[in-house]
Amino acid sequence: MSLKDCTFKFNMSKNKKPQRFLFEDVLDFLKHNADKSFNYKQLGAAMEINNEGDRLQLLEALEKLKQQGFVSEKETGKYTIKQSKQYVTGTIDFTSMATAFVVFSESEPDVFIPYKKTRDALQGDLVKVYIYPKRSGKRKEGEVVEVIKRNKTDFVGTIKVSPKHSFVIPDSHKLHVDFFVRNDSNKGAKDGQKVLVRIKDWKKEEDCPTGEVIDVFGFPGEHKTEMNAIMAEYGLPEKFPDEIEYNAKKLDVSISEDEIKNRRDFRKVPTFTIDPVDAKDFDDALSIQKLENGLWEIGVHIADVSHYLKPGSLLDNEAVERATSVYLVDRCIPMLPEVLSNFVCSLRPHEEKYCFSAVFQLDDEAVIHNQWFGKTVIYSDRRFSYEEVQEIIETEQGDYKEAIFVLDRLAKKLRADRTRKGSIFFDKAEVKFKLDENGAPLGVFFKTQKDAHKLIEDFMLLANRTVAEFLSKADAESNASNKGKTQKKDDTGPVCVYRIHDVPSDEKLQELSNFVARFGHQMNVGNKQKAAQAINKLLVDVKDKKEQSMVELLALRSMPKAIYTTKNEGHYGLGFKYYTHFTSPIRRYPDVLVHRLLEARLTHKTYSNREELERLCKHSSDRERTAAEAERASIKYKQVEFMENKVGQTFDAVISGVTEWGIYAEITENKCEGMIKSRDMKDDRYVFDEDNYRYVGRNTGKIYALGDKVKITVMKADLLKKQLDFQLGEEAASPQRQEDSSKKRRNR
Repeated sequence: MSLKDCTFKFNMSKNKKPQRFLFEDVLDFLKHNADKSFNYKQLGAAMEINNEGDRLQLLEALEKLKQQGFVSEKETGKYTIKQSKQYVTGTIDFTSMATAFVVFSESEPDVFIPYKKTRDALQGDLVKVYIYPKRSGKRKEGEVVEVIKRNKTDFVGTIKVSPKHSFVIPDSHKLHVDFFVRNDSNKGAKDGQKVLVRIKDWKKEEDCPTGEVIDVFGFPGEHKTEMNAIMAEYGLPEKFPDEIEYNAKKLDVSISEDEIKNRRDFRKVPTFTIDPVDAKDFDDALSIQKLENGLWEIGVHIADVSHYLKPGSLLDNEAVERATSVYLVDRCIPMLPEVLSNFVCSLRPHEEKYCFSAVFQLDDEAVIHNQWFGKTVIYSDRRFSYEEVQEIIETEQGDYKEAIFVLDRLAKKLRADRTRKGSIFFDKAEVKFKLDENGAPLGVFFKTQKDAHKLIEDFMLLANRTVAEFLSKADAESNASNKGKTQKKDDTGPVCVYRIHDVPSDEKLQELSNFVARFGHQMNVGNKQKAAQAINKLLVDVKDKKEQSMVELLALRSMPKAIYTTKNEGHYGLGFKYYTHFTSPIRRYPDVLVHRLLEARLTHKTYSNREELERLCKHSSDRERTAAEAERASIKYKQVEFMENKVGQTFDAVISGVTEWGIYAEITENKCEGMIKSRDMKDDRYVFDEDNYRYVGRNTGKIYALGDKVKITVMKADLLKKQLDFQLGEEAASPQRQEDSSKKRRNR
């Protein structure tokens, strides 16, 4: 073996090292050369151990390591690291202290990675980890030996420019290193500006990676800078490539008589859309008519995106990559080009449109007597906003009032049935902003669900549930017909893309039950059905009580995340055995997949194999999670910006979180959340009572507990960190006033 093939070299001191350090050096070297074996002389030469005494100590160390099971002797005198289950592959998740955990199995505990044992890994990377032999009572620990795949290569941060070089300090607290940038690679960025840096390399002997600036956003605190930085941080595209726009514009968008012949014609049936007042893309419409048999025919008509979006096309590939539309506070980043999302596919008033529809015959108790799925053509007679429909429901006056009354009454019957079957109803207010022409927040308001919103939701849920049931039967029939047959790995039998929501763990439910018991609420969590009913009762019981906000949040957190998959496990939160997403193909790619699967089923064809669909499901779930994080980041930034000119003012608030480092409080009138650091609670020495979510004053006995109403004073609004600092109102010291913004940005 040529020693120049070794990937590592270690410099040994001329003085003899203590044996425990020699053990670590030998193991470290062998771990990074795991595919090679060495005799003690080769190992000594590679580690620059030059005298015979040290070589003998090395041989002694190798023998002890062999006895302890760390190394093996594959042939006489040749040693290599022992390959075993001590190596795992997983995703690394850093803490703010630069330590990390590697997640490698749902059923196994995470592996703790100490500081400086993370090698060149960055947040979210796929890594190979060596697990140290476990000591009694200790958690699993290990170290990163290889970065298998980078999670991302582009990072947002603030650049510090000096005459010779630059450094980019990342925004994310989970990135523990700065990026070294040569000044000829900083794209002319000025000191203190926000930039996008791309990692180029990270040499073993260097403390930080080398990067190059690929975009300059501007100075922190400016609307355009911050929104573009959020988009870049989460990998959200600013616009569609020219080739995609060109392909979208050359589509045949005509409504042809030949195509209409293949569709069920609803153009003469009263049909309308109900959407937010500022909506531009209308996915769904409702039609209603009374049949001669006395039943109500309700049509749930969904934009037929799959008619225009063909599998494997450039437009389809772009939609796959995006997977979802993203809604930041000031913009929508659409999944489809505007010509499709806002015009061709959008169910605009007084225009004929192709749809994929679920049509139901319901009696007055909302019991389904018949259902039909298929391609249709519709004509939308009216575009309603939620507010307009709500006014009709409340005043009993307005266009199509009889139709809306019937739909509202049937929706309430469907909702009551869901409640009986265990559907859980979270009714959290959605934070929205009024922005000026420059994007600055003028005010905060809350979007709450009223009957008009619930009317649409109930019929969309009906369509999603019944489509899932229909496709699941196709899947079951396919499995039954193939029983006993040898199936290929790429079997193309009927499948369904499900939207599943797993059952919460017993531990999570018990934690919730224990917490609410402190407020006098009892929950029966003995079985899953009763647990769902208990959660619904709890959400009703806490209305308008001091603990409402926190109980709602904890109940929501006790639920697992909903995901897309081809493996049906039901939707616990809705109480449905089968559920999918069929109703929003303009903004969700899984809905497009469901349309294709449904069309294939109706025409006795196959669309795709399960393995490929599962891959698309996972990608869509990941992109959905990224979109939600980006949306939260934009809201948090606007909340801090909104509070920037309110430093020194006092507000009513509710304690929304209690941690060892302080108290989180949410301002009642605008839902802006900030922190009261424990070190700033100076009127007493406070002890953190983790079990009871509270702080207790040692001398005064004063208690600050989760859900308590308090007065807070805004001390600081940090736009860089998207963070608000509060103090308890009566104890507030002089607030840290904001410096002149232009001076502050340039001095950072």
